[in-house]
Amino acid sequence: MPSNLPNLRRLFVEARTDAEESAYSRNAFYNLAIFMSSIAVFSLVAQRMANGKVVN
Repeated sequence: MPSNLPNLRRLFVEARTDAEESAYSRNAFYNLAIFMSSIAVFSLVAQRMANGKVVN
């Protein structure tokens, strides 16, 4: 039994022009790319720091 609630994503898309929607989408993609890059950089730094502190 489907819900009678409107699809919120569709409401927001319909409220914006194609140019605005494209700008929001591009901005979200760039934010995701920066976030993933920062995770990779922190991971590499943590690995190098852990390799330098080997205790015998």
